Parts: sequence; C-alpha cells; structure tokens
Amino acid sequence: MNNTPNTAAQAAPIRTTKRTRVQSNFLWTVRKYWIFYVMMAPAALLLIINNYIPMAGVLIAFKNVNYTKGILGSPWVGFDNFKYLFSSEVAWVITRNTISYNLVFIVLNLVIAVAMAIMFNEMRSKFLSKFHQSTMFLPFFLSMVCVAYLVYAFLGAEHGFVNTVLLPKLGIEPIDWYTEPKYWTVILPIVNTWKNLGYYTVIYMAAIIGIDHEYYEAALIDGANKWQQVKRITIPLIMPVMITMTLLQVGRIFYADFGLFFQVTKNAGALFPTTQVIDTYVYQTFLTMGDIGMSSAAGLYQAVVGFLLVLVTNLFVRKVSKENALF
Repeated sequence: MNNTPNTAAQAAPIRTTKRTRVQSNFLWTVRKYWIFYVMMAPAALLLIINNYIPMAGVLIAFKNVNYTKGILGSPWVGFDNFKYLFSSEVAWVITRNTISYNLVFIVLNLVIAVAMAIMFNEMRSKFLSKFHQSTMFLPFFLSMVCVAYLVYAFLGAEHGFVNTVLLPKLGIEPIDWYTEPKYWTVILPIVNTWKNLGYYTVIYMAAIIGIDHEYYEAALIDGANKWQQVKRITIPLIMPVMITMTLLQVGRIFYADFGLFFQVTKNAGALFPTTQVIDTYVYQTFLTMGDIGMSSAAGLYQAVVGFLLVLVTNLFVRKVSKENALF
C-alpha cells in the first residue's frame, strides 16, 4: 500500500487559505480606510475615463480606417501603417531631432533649475527670492502662440530687435533667422529653458525647503562652507526628486512640444532639417493625406518606446541606488 502523501492535495488547501487570508486583509483594509477610497474614487474614475478607456483606440494603428464602416468595421492592415512611417525618407531625421532636442531639454531643465533653486534658497532677502521665483514662473503660463510672437519680435528679419538693434552695434550683417536651420539648434533649447525653468525651479525649491535645517547647522559646526553644504547635503537629499522628474521626462523623450516646434518656428519649411520632429511630421502628414491610421501608429510608437525607456531607466537607477528608484 502506498503511504506517500498526495502533495497536490495538500497544496490546494494551502493556496485556498492564502487566498482567503489576502481577501480578508483587503476587506479589512477597505473597511478601515473606506473614507480614503471614497476620496480617491472621483480621481480614479476620471483616470479610467480619460486615460484607460481611450486606449482601445490603438486599434486604429492597425487598420485602414473607413469612416462609413467605423473603426471596428474597417479592414485590418497589420503593420502597414508602421511600415509607411519608418520607410519615409525623413524617418531618421525626425527621430534624431526628437531625441536630440529632448535630451538637451532634460539636461538643461535639470542642471539650470537645480542651480537656480539652490541660489534662491541662499538669498538673504526672502522677498526678493519670492519675487524672482514669481517672475521666472510667469513664462510657464504663456501659450506657445504668445511665445512665438515674442521670439519673432526678437528674430524678425525686418523689425526684429536682434537684426535692427543688436547686430548692427556688433558690426554683423542682419540674419534671416527663419531660413537658416543651423541657428535653431541653439534657439529652441534657449526658448524651452526660458519657458519651463520657473516650473522646475519651484519644484526643486520646494524639495530644498523641506530639508531639515539641523543638517546645515551640524555642517556649520564641522566647518563646512556653502559649496560643501550643497554638495554633501542639498544635492543628495533632493536626489529622489531629481530622479523622479528626470524619469518622467525620459518617458516622453519621443514626444516633442508641438507648440514649440510648430508655432515658434512658424512651421518654416526651410528649417525642417533641424526643427521637424515626429509630432509636427505626423500633423503635416495627416493634413496632407488625412490618414488617421498612420497618425495613430506614430502615437502608439511614441507611447510604447517611452514606456520601455522609463522601465529601462528605472531599472538602471535601481541597480545604482535602489532607494532612489521610482518603483
């Protein structure tokens, strides 16, 4: 007679017990913190309606949309929309421009914003500190249409400040900025940094203000100067915020600020070699061809690659410093 116990039969009650325990703990948590779940419900509902339900629209990327048949009734085309996107002559140019500009934006928004936040924190006059923060934050609220006209006021060929005032004083001939692509690799990062610097500075400033002043008092007792305090206290303690903000920007590295590249450059065709990005290319292609499937394919491509980049970057951060990882 075989007296060997039935392992599968014994494991089943164990799994059932664990499942019951998990369900019991979940119900206990809901009963105890029900008010927080009620408070979370409107935001969760909005997130589901606004972010998750529309994800069903990714089907469009794999279909040849026929408006009379609807999305579900339109024929499937597989990866044809993606093939068209990547087989175009400008595919490499728009991908290079999108990634290159975003990398520059990430570095500038991190380095300059952190530096400005540290300097504001060290200002003796709190009134002046708040005043400068407010004035730096103002451009963030301007629409790109307004920013485009401000840039044009500086760079206009006939009446721009640079051509009519600055360059003549330097003995330089006026430049037709909107026909010279080479200059915009510098102009666009400057405009983007000017517009977004106040936003990132306020975030890092808030992180710095939250640091316990006892750390600085102890450093002063040990004889640390301001630079040593910044290097050994401020930057390490705001590092989690810096990593989080960088990861969020890395996730959108395949997305370009449409207003920046479309409005500020006046959509000038002469500037396309250095200013055309994926978003503007998709917009122009859709206007020309009316192909919503190709536009959807480009959007899905941007989203998937951005998501993978966030995972890879976060994995790298976890290997270097696990406590600073986003998840």
